Amino acid sequence: MHPPQPATLTPALPLPLVEQAARTLQGVISPTLLQHNLGLSAAYGATIYLKREDLQVVRSYKIRGAYNKMAGLPADEATRPVVCASAGNHAQGVAYACQLLGRRGYIFMPAATPAQKVDKVRLFGRDQVEIVLTGATFDDSSREAQEFCQQRQGVYVHPFDDAAVMAGQATVGLEILRDAPAPIDFVFMPIGGGGLAAGVSSVFRQLSPATRLVGVQPLGAPSMHRAIQTGQRQPLEHIESFVDGAAVKCPGELTFAICRELLDEVALVPEGQVCEDLLRMYNEEGIVLEPAGTLSLSVLHQYAGQIRGKTVVCILSGSNNDITRMEDIKERALRHQGRKHYFLVTFNQKPGALRRFVNHVLREDDDIIQFQYIKKNNKEKGPVFVGLEVQRPHDIAEIQQRMVAEGFSYEYLNGKQDFLSLLV
Repeated sequence: MHPPQPATLTPALPLPLVEQAARTLQGVISPTLLQHNLGLSAAYGATIYLKREDLQVVRSYKIRGAYNKMAGLPADEATRPVVCASAGNHAQGVAYACQLLGRRGYIFMPAATPAQKVDKVRLFGRDQVEIVLTGATFDDSSREAQEFCQQRQGVYVHPFDDAAVMAGQATVGLEILRDAPAPIDFVFMPIGGGGLAAGVSSVFRQLSPATRLVGVQPLGAPSMHRAIQTGQRQPLEHIESFVDGAAVKCPGELTFAICRELLDEVALVPEGQVCEDLLRMYNEEGIVLEPAGTLSLSVLHQYAGQIRGKTVVCILSGSNNDITRMEDIKERALRHQGRKHYFLVTFNQKPGALRRFVNHVLREDDDIIQFQYIKKNNKEKGPVFVGLEVQRPHDIAEIQQRMVAEGFSYEYLNGKQDFLSLLV
């Protein structure tokens, strides 16, 4: 590991604050593995280590920040209830901290939160927490949680924009540097609100300043990437919520200030790539990850040339993935690979139209996976929803050419996720 060096950059979290958090967390969290991965190392010609925060007791790093914040509350706040809003990992971290510390907690979650996540919060919080399901979105439940907190004079435990929370997450960085057998050239870490990235980058800039620090966000929720590009925090009007652990409309004020100064860059990865790598890690490595926990792996494709011959750490941030999502994950992965394609095709309402489509447009290896008449808006023509699976990505271009040659007009739907989610 790199020898300690004096802090020279601001506004990094002070190292003594992080070291105190590490002492607070002793016996509470499991120092997770820094695991050398043979498959990824061979694939990229690098030495790649995985920081396995998916193996925490709550299956994510969030317990670190939540417990450190709550354990360090001043005496005058010791008897006040704690309140948080979360749809997932932060809720579980706060709930478990409530159980360990004997604190009363109120956890606000969106009304549509899957039962599996609600049950996990109950499991970790036991009789110490009350779950309030309210609001259509996280933003709705967050507003109600903060209003409730003011009314009850509670203590709000923010998921990321708090120095004590960030210091807890920063202990991930201390563990990496303690366990690394060689100097680290690259660290890839996921970003939602920025608490993990701000904490880890604070540690590395003070103890391993030569390491290149890369934050990773999903392409559909680039809040920190956009903020750093423009130089200001501005809530995104719309985000793709599929990578739910990193789907944040606006980064924190404190986390933005630190990430802007300390990260070398923030990269974006498409959700389909995340799905492809999530399935690969499960099938080939036996590692179960949630979409946000896969971000640091999915970005490796973009850095293949830069990391060859280097020592790399990817932080796997969590594994709270609902098994019912697997079909959606497979679907998105196949679309990203160019294997599944969807069209709205205009068919003539005459005998033989379908036969002509199958015989003249498709080839033997092409498979119709969905075929549905949407409606008939006149006697001559009607739109048909068609799903195709091909063996090779470039096959679809030939199919499109043959559709035009055979007189089938069509609209390509793969980029219209909202529409596809209704039909697929």
